Amino acid sequence: MENGPSNLADEIFTLRKMRHLNYKVCSNCIMDTTDSNISFDVRGWCDYCNNFHNNILPSWHTNADSERSLFKTAEKIKEQGKGKDFDCIIGLSGGLDSSYLTYIAKEKLGLRPLLFHVDAGWNTDQAVGNIEKLVDGLGLDLYTEVIDWEEVKDLQVAFLKAQIAHQDLVQDTAFFCTLYKFARENKIKYVLTGGNYSTECCREPEEWGAYPGADKMLIMDIHSKFGKVPLKTFPIVDVFTSKIIYKYIFGMQVFKPLDLIPYIKKDAEALLEQRFGWKRFQHKHHESRFTRFFEDYWLPRKFGFDRRKAHFSSLILTGQMTRQEALDRIATPEMDKHFLEREFEFVAHKLDLKVGELRAIFNGENRSPSDYKSKRALIEIGSRSMSILGLEKRLYK
Repeated sequence: MENGPSNLADEIFTLRKMRHLNYKVCSNCIMDTTDSNISFDVRGWCDYCNNFHNNILPSWHTNADSERSLFKTAEKIKEQGKGKDFDCIIGLSGGLDSSYLTYIAKEKLGLRPLLFHVDAGWNTDQAVGNIEKLVDGLGLDLYTEVIDWEEVKDLQVAFLKAQIAHQDLVQDTAFFCTLYKFARENKIKYVLTGGNYSTECCREPEEWGAYPGADKMLIMDIHSKFGKVPLKTFPIVDVFTSKIIYKYIFGMQVFKPLDLIPYIKKDAEALLEQRFGWKRFQHKHHESRFTRFFEDYWLPRKFGFDRRKAHFSSLILTGQMTRQEALDRIATPEMDKHFLEREFEFVAHKLDLKVGELRAIFNGENRSPSDYKSKRALIEIGSRSMSILGLEKRLYK
């Protein structure tokens, strides 16, 4: 790549930081005013920290009682799965959370999960290797659904041209919608997920590109404006279908075992390495090459948002990282400049774009989902309702 894109990206990144003239960082974690809706108390603690201590911690237990609850649910899953090939399904990416969940489900709970992987074209070799090691080591069956690359590619280019921060919505939609559709069609009632408080208690705010669910209206509107290839097979299950129809009509249930056991990131990584030869990633979400590029390059340099702040803050709050360790880590990019420059070229070529075309998109004016048709307002109401009812204890923004 020419020097231009890298230097320009650095200038844009600096300008984004300078924009926050009243910059402030939490005195307890490292969440800061790049979240435009953050608030602080008199101690300098942010609302994420207060939410963790007031709403999550009092009801989050990993003791003997929670273990009994875990095994009780596991027995219920086994009972309802009698006579079937599988009693539950796990979406396996090769990353830490889903990998450790798979180990717990099979070895500790005695379940018979079907491992389900969605290939949207961006797997790293390391992720593929991790999946193979777990499948072989645990003797489980793996089903892989390959999404039509021409449709994925066209939709991802459309999202880039739409200039919104929510670039991973394409992959997320493919992953979750394919999994839930498969489970429903094959009458698999229990979906086990690696979602957890231990490493994810601090949820990224929506403006940082963390769109709250599959929004079919938004996806189709962006595609109608910037897409070229008809989406004949790309899976889109609207968030209300998965949250309401699948749950209350088809009886599908989502279960999060990692919230009921002690789950320490470094210990889980060590166990998987020792037992299966599994290889740890440098950072969360690095099992996808596009997500790694999006979170390490595109989002911080184009929009000024660094999701590591939420990831590390979660580890600070759960006692797995010191605040100073997080500040030291956040001081430099996760991947070096040369690597990111090569990834810029790789992403451009894989999407059949010239490097200059991707550079022009990067330099374009940022927009938000509100510039397109969407169900964002309804999804926000649903998310806030879940918070009020206590179904979602993480802070939603």
